[in-house]
Amino acid sequence: MDELKPISKEALQLALERAWRYRMLNEPLEAESICLDILAVEPAHQDALVTLILALTDQFPRHRRGLQAAAEAQLGKLTDEYSRLYYGAIILERAAKARFWRGGPGAGGIVHQHLRQAMALFERAAALRAAGNDEALLRWNTCVRLLKDHPEIRPDEEPRQQEMLE
Repeated sequence: MDELKPISKEALQLALERAWRYRMLNEPLEAESICLDILAVEPAHQDALVTLILALTDQFPRHRRGLQAAAEAQLGKLTDEYSRLYYGAIILERAAKARFWRGGPGAGGIVHQHLRQAMALFERAAALRAAGNDEALLRWNTCVRLLKDHPEIRPDEEPRQQEMLE
């Protein structure tokens, strides 16, 4: 089997720029691979970890198994609480949107739950944000608009119906 070729420390910044470019070209698998190469050289590289999380979430609509867990596994490697909260919320928001667009039985309840969890994390991140950084509020507002614009996204009513039957 062929072995992976390590990249040099001097190439990390250019590699990171390439990963971002591949994300913008809608080639998240390539971006993911580059981030893994960067992290093989510098495991705590914060920008590579964030880019990896985003590249993994970019792939949510493609149904690749284990993506959400893989993205969530990177959160603990982020060194600041704001980033852990913000990117944790991003993972949930993107998982919710991917599930919403796929549809299917029970989708509304799952999407609602994920969006509400994301919103709670965005609020916690907003409380820790630096002055002038309203990205968590912007994402919170996006979640609110999605919930308002799509009434089919609502809490799962099965437990309530079960209670009524008892």
